[in-house]
Amino acid sequence: MKSFATFGNELYTGERSYEFVGKRKIWFSIAGIAVLLSILIPLLGGGFNFGIEFRGGSQFTVSQVAHTDVSIGQAAVSEAVPGTVAVVTNIAGDTMQVQTDKLTDDQTLAVKNALKTAYGVTEDHITSTFVGPTWGQDVSRQAIIGFIVFVLLATVLMALYFRTWRMSIAAIVGLLVVMVVTAGVYAASNFEVTPSAIIGFLTILSYSLYDTVVVFDKIRENTADIVKSTRRTFAEEVNLAVNQTLVRSINTMMVAVLPVGSILFIGALLLGAGTLRDLSLALFIGIIVSTFSTVFVAAPMYSKLREHEPELVKQAKKVQQRRAAGSAATAEVS
Repeated sequence: MKSFATFGNELYTGERSYEFVGKRKIWFSIAGIAVLLSILIPLLGGGFNFGIEFRGGSQFTVSQVAHTDVSIGQAAVSEAVPGTVAVVTNIAGDTMQVQTDKLTDDQTLAVKNALKTAYGVTEDHITSTFVGPTWGQDVSRQAIIGFIVFVLLATVLMALYFRTWRMSIAAIVGLLVVMVVTAGVYAASNFEVTPSAIIGFLTILSYSLYDTVVVFDKIRENTADIVKSTRRTFAEEVNLAVNQTLVRSINTMMVAVLPVGSILFIGALLLGAGTLRDLSLALFIGIIVSTFSTVFVAAPMYSKLREHEPELVKQAKKVQQRRAAGSAATAEVS
């Protein structure tokens, strides 16, 4: 703990520094490649694996089963209705969920009887429902509207809060990178896109901007009187602010990602709580990507948008002149 505290103190004072702004071309290239791959993955892989709420179909819930092997349910459905592919999930404890495409009444009855026999339960322990795609489409439409409204409001409010539209643009660019990359990784995992996953994606929006605002606040503090300063250039002050908040960003990410990771890896994968996988995966990926996006995309992007302003160009020249004079004086003394 002492060494980590020392590490944080060195970052804050500038004794130790990592080049985030100066190497922004590298970070932007990596981010661009990640975004491109995230777009290509669902396009080349046949799109997202939408859940039954979006595509519609029949759903069976079997409780108090003796065995939670998903292959039992898959075999039962295949035998009852040849050619039908079933998605079987252990949603909690001794409860199984079986999802198929839309079935007729006779097919539904046949699958229900097959599941009853396969899992060794009574008819009272099996329920069947038909889920239409309309509800999922409504959720998607509302989520898109919510996303657009959120981005517009966030852009305006951040411009007013920081008194510069450039911070808003940089923050939104970082946010879009987070959303696209998270969606790409989610598509690569082949997890079902469910309403819970949509909620997870919307939750990422607030976390991503929260982390960005914290870093941008420090940037604003460091660059408040930048025109009068000859100590560091604007880009250097931005880089210092990122280093000064780096430990805080890491700590915030760890505090947020640990419980989500516990839900994902322990609750969902080990204990079989399938209903938590979609939500926790979206949050897990989004939290990690948000932290990297703030440090490697949003902050360097803000520096890029402002460094060519006439006043900042003049200030940078003054910094260089002071350093050149200092180096000359040192050389003469030597």
